[in-house]
Amino acid sequence: MAEVLTTDSMAAPYGIVAEFDTPAATMHAAEMIRDSGFKRWDVFTPYPVHGMDEAMGMRSSRVGWFSFIGGVTGYTTGMIMIWWMNAIDYPIVIGGKPMFSPMSAFPPSYELTILLGSFGALFGMLFMNRLPRLHHPLLKYGRFKQATHDKFFVVVETSDPKYSAVETRRLLESAGSKNIEVVEE
Repeated sequence: MAEVLTTDSMAAPYGIVAEFDTPAATMHAAEMIRDSGFKRWDVFTPYPVHGMDEAMGMRSSRVGWFSFIGGVTGYTTGMIMIWWMNAIDYPIVIGGKPMFSPMSAFPPSYELTILLGSFGALFGMLFMNRLPRLHHPLLKYGRFKQATHDKFFVVVETSDPKYSAVETRRLLESAGSKNIEVVEE
């Protein structure tokens, strides 16, 4: 008896993967995809490729803002904490000195600036990269392990509004890819 496959048992496609041999070909493909108006796509390379950010049309990272907000919060928290403890909660007059001095409150405030700024950078990076992600569909693609050795990959996700199986494949072929496959979830 033949087994009948239903659409419920088949995995949904995640995206289309194109393999390239050189950084120049990958950069050319990235520029073509960017110019075609795709939004949900990425490039995987075995080493950083100079100029790839510009070829992909990427903006500056917003992780610095998370770090800045964390640092400002740390500095403000340190100053308010020491002001509250010395001037309000437990005031002790010693030799006629003021109850609060920003000079004496600076070292702990500085340390809190560093601490919360680094936490802001860490958690901002995790948030912006949607991590931790325990599974990624590309890990099932057998050739993808070459991305850490000597191959370059461009992945266009099927969730992109401009994605069309035929047109996207044609675009990647015109970019010079020899191996194009669909990866399932």
